[in-house]
Amino acid sequence: MTTARLDIRLDEEVKAKAEKASALLGMKSLTEYVVRLMDEDATQVIEEHASIVVQDNVFDTFMAACDKAKAPNQALLEAVKFTDKSGIK
Repeated sequence: MTTARLDIRLDEEVKAKAEKASALLGMKSLTEYVVRLMDEDATQVIEEHASIVVQDNVFDTFMAACDKAKAPNQALLEAVKFTDKSGIK
């Protein structure tokens, strides 16, 4: 059951195009169409910002640097503690 509400104002031409697209896709309402678009776009944006893709050679260089790294210093250990306390992931 949906409980959140979103009120928007938009240009009549944009609304007419969205209504036509909604009808062409056989959707029950303009709301269903807009919700689907928002959900799909939001999912894509979140996925794009939640991961990083690097070229193989960049990854290999990074892994080599990790292998050569020394034990973390006190500042880094404190930063980890801070992020854990703050709930930062």
